Amino acid sequence: MNRRIAVPVHIISPGAINQLTGGYGFLRRIRDGLTARGEEVRVHELPGPHPFVDEPSRRTADEMMSMIPDGSVVLVDGLALPVAAHALWVDRYRLRMTALVHHPLHLEAGLDVEEADLLRRLERDTLAYVRRVIVPSRTTAADVMALNVPEKRITIANPGTDPASPSTGSGGEPPVLLCVASLTPRKGHLVLVEALSRLRHLPWRLVLVGAERHPGHEVALREAMTERGIADRVELAGELAAEALEAQWRGADIFVLPTFHEGYGMVAADALARGLPTVVSQVGALAEFVPPAAGGLVPPGDAEALARALGPLIADRNARTQAANAAKAAGAGLPNWDDTVSIIRTALAQSLASNPEIEQIA
Repeated sequence: MNRRIAVPVHIISPGAINQLTGGYGFLRRIRDGLTARGEEVRVHELPGPHPFVDEPSRRTADEMMSMIPDGSVVLVDGLALPVAAHALWVDRYRLRMTALVHHPLHLEAGLDVEEADLLRRLERDTLAYVRRVIVPSRTTAADVMALNVPEKRITIANPGTDPASPSTGSGGEPPVLLCVASLTPRKGHLVLVEALSRLRHLPWRLVLVGAERHPGHEVALREAMTERGIADRVELAGELAAEALEAQWRGADIFVLPTFHEGYGMVAADALARGLPTVVSQVGALAEFVPPAAGGLVPPGDAEALARALGPLIADRNARTQAANAAKAAGAGLPNWDDTVSIIRTALAQSLASNPEIEQIA
């Protein structure tokens, strides 16, 4: 079923929607896909920083949400839940609201106990005000149900993956390892540094693509690289536009993502689509679509296990070829964006129906 929404769809983005991360990319694909299907889509960019915001930002969110016409369909990105929390409560009767939860905010690495508890309670409360919750994976669906959201209100929409040309590799020695991930503690860069410091006897080069989104993390990363004696073998490329990022994909020999949690892991799907040997943490949704034969699934935070997975791929071209073949096969079975947008469109259309559970919220 692919139902027409027929009323304007208002996307609530936590800051500028053009930011170069997987989550914002997901929002843009929803915006563009709905527009291509004839839906009227409007984007509202709420001020931050996110998720911990100040009172002026909350007031701005209240004012912006109050201007959305009655009966409109609203899709709120999960990262915007804290800044929009009051508005979600105030407008829960007049707007048809759906949340897009990439992964629960309280599961982010680097939070102290009080911060995590605050976000968990906030997410639990605000998700009670929305009619539907869209998640990217079965793993995130389970995480959301743990926040008291009934399964019948949850829609799983795996992110699509674009067709891509196979990675051609570096063409020689040393092999190039590529990690595409924002510089935050959750992505596990420090674990990767520790793992590669145990492989200094092998030839390799590492490229880290991603902007710093956690104050001080890049400094800590550079210090760790220097202490482990591998700083001269690592390039911090920063955030890259599409063409420059594509060049990094083409020249890579191995993809690695030692993350502590992922709601889905779109970048790992991109690696598989390119037939790139892929080593990731066995955590979150990654194990749902990354086969061990494609490179390796390792426990999060385990530098020794990560080194054991990477070592043979770095040292043996034949091992890389076998992993690349498995990655290519897995990539061929990934969902496409047309299917993803169709699922989301149907969920948003369903939010127009009356929802007694929401109407009864005091």
